[in-house]
Amino acid sequence: MIETLTYSDFSRTVHLEVNATRIPVNGTIELTHRCPLECVHCYNNLPMSDSGARRGELTTVEHCRILDELAELGCLWLLITGGEVLARPDFFDIYRHALSTGMLVTVFTNGTLITERVADAFAEQPPFAIEITLYGRTKATYEALTGIPGSFERCLRGINLLIERKLPLKLKTVAISVNKHEVQAMKRFAEELGVRFAFDPMITPRIDCSSSPLAVRLTPADIVTMDLEDPVRVSDWRRLAIEFAPPPPVEGETPHVYDCGGGVNSFAIDPYGNMSICVLSHVDKYNVRDGSVREGWEKFLRGVRDKRVTRVTKCTSCALSSLCGSCAANGELEMGDPEAPIDFLCRTAHLRAEVFGVDVRPHGDCEYCAGASHRHEIDQMAEEVRARHRGDIAETIAAVPADAVAAAGCGTGGCGTCSLH
Repeated sequence: MIETLTYSDFSRTVHLEVNATRIPVNGTIELTHRCPLECVHCYNNLPMSDSGARRGELTTVEHCRILDELAELGCLWLLITGGEVLARPDFFDIYRHALSTGMLVTVFTNGTLITERVADAFAEQPPFAIEITLYGRTKATYEALTGIPGSFERCLRGINLLIERKLPLKLKTVAISVNKHEVQAMKRFAEELGVRFAFDPMITPRIDCSSSPLAVRLTPADIVTMDLEDPVRVSDWRRLAIEFAPPPPVEGETPHVYDCGGGVNSFAIDPYGNMSICVLSHVDKYNVRDGSVREGWEKFLRGVRDKRVTRVTKCTSCALSSLCGSCAANGELEMGDPEAPIDFLCRTAHLRAEVFGVDVRPHGDCEYCAGASHRHEIDQMAEEVRARHRGDIAETIAAVPADAVAAAGCGTGGCGTCSLH
């Protein structure tokens, strides 16, 4: 009898095996930062008319060469994202070449440029997955976020065209102050269509260092209240915190700056050929337009991944990192320092721990731990969350089927380095 594995088991097995040998099985390629939408939260979008950005983008030939080199290095899962990938007229030339290498290709799109012709092209050679970001369930909310009249109808058209062709579609959203009241309506819409749905409330500054997206970021209390609306999500947060809590640091051992999969099993390449740890990290870059992908992966990113922390912070021994979402790339963007704690994420993690009943291991001089100087802020937010939640939190936590899968998502549009596929 031939032994078979579920997809999850296969993915887990691959990652466990390749991590020891540094094979870049997870790749993200940003084709462009140009986009027809003007989303208030976006970390990298540029106008469609930005001729300088367009001229600087890798050519079709360069992309195909890079894809061949990635396949040779062992890349298996490839995310093609933007900006908006369909802003490039040569998208399908690059996409089909990626498929021809044998990689499992996922495409991120906002759906507004999907026409009958585009949908037919996807149906002719389907991807591993297509994910469309839905920014609201009503036209008013959607277009308040995107800033473009008519974009809501175009997005719905794109969704329907893909569903008609039975393509592997998933819907997701980024939860911000503009659309938080419609997240559950978006989830119900996805359920009616028979497709998966995910949301993520984590917002980062722009890669050009502008902090403008943070103006629409939810409060920690908003975020945890939204978590409680989905018992599966709560259960998954608890499982991550309890089963996957990082061990205390080994005495005398200096931790790495980056502790995700970046530089170990994953990487990102931006529209201009810059290879980095992930789509958010733009401090250390190697240009594969001027050099080889192999050189970038085997030498440059190895050096980046081998960086060690230079000082002890409250994050060094914290066991709540899975409830926090912080990483070195977040620190680079928000604090200008990959090792700096991000106060917003720290407060959110401690609030989740308090509301979800997760024990907090002492971790140095943390102002939000029990008895510390700002612990009262966590307690006050926890009371606010409990007052806003319509049910019993203990019952919410206990109400999850054993085989449930949480609907978590990534607000960045595709980092891909923090978790398995």
